[in-house]
Amino acid sequence: MSVLVNKNSRIIVQGITGHEGSFHAEQMIAYGSPVVGGVTPGKGGDMFLDRPVFNTVKEAVDKVQADTSIIFVPPAFAADAIMEAAEAGIRVIICITEGIPVQDMIKVKDYISKFPCVLIGPNCPGVITPEEAKVGIMPGFIHRKGKIGIVSRSGTLTYEAVDQVTKEGMGQSTCIGIGGDPVPGTTTLQAIQMLMSDYETEGIIMIGEIGGSMETEAALWIRDFGTKPVVGFIAGKTAPKGRKMGHAGAIIGGAADTADAKIKIMSECGIHVVDSPSQIGKKMREVMENASR
Repeated sequence: MSVLVNKNSRIIVQGITGHEGSFHAEQMIAYGSPVVGGVTPGKGGDMFLDRPVFNTVKEAVDKVQADTSIIFVPPAFAADAIMEAAEAGIRVIICITEGIPVQDMIKVKDYISKFPCVLIGPNCPGVITPEEAKVGIMPGFIHRKGKIGIVSRSGTLTYEAVDQVTKEGMGQSTCIGIGGDPVPGTTTLQAIQMLMSDYETEGIIMIGEIGGSMETEAALWIRDFGTKPVVGFIAGKTAPKGRKMGHAGAIIGGAADTADAKIKIMSECGIHVVDSPSQIGKKMREVMENASR
């Protein structure tokens, strides 16, 4: 089993004929992802990468039964692209676009709440269920099918965790890069809940960073309702005070937003927190071996 995407997904690429969209659509197709078409206004009726191009998402839903969309649209138009996908009936919307104004995302979150859809991103690497569907910009070759689910606010650290888990021989069920923006479509808690509900996911890696309260909310839920072991890491512990760096969401608003505060709460909630990203894979292996005894 998997969450969000799998071999039966019917994926379209919004912005498929653009530079970024075409490059990553080609990579997704090469990986074996079930890409059934693309959307570029004004180019409906064309074929691109041997897939039909539609003027609107609604056309793609009606004609090729699309249910999943990945968005490669410039920031000024990305909010409209997300809302169009939701209104057309897309169930899983993955927005890669970086730099969408916060005000736009506030409107998007309110608008899509009326529809039965899940938004991942924006400013994220996407979602992958190894050997079934890659819907994003992650390097597919480092992934292997397995039992470890990964949730991360950082794209680069997602790849690091995946590589370590693969080298430890465990593999991944589904990896969800939720993105680092202040207004994410899916929170850390929501992604954790998806993986906790997946009967084939046996362990979870949760990668967070300074700023916000998402990791704390997830940790408290794991303490009360978690049924699977969780390994955690918080990036930004050594970030210099007063310097702007990292994701837009990595803004410390109070004492509870710091790395030390999050690490303390996560540890108290039973999460196995590591001090360095280099320890993620080995700790996950250790935790899984202990759980099986």
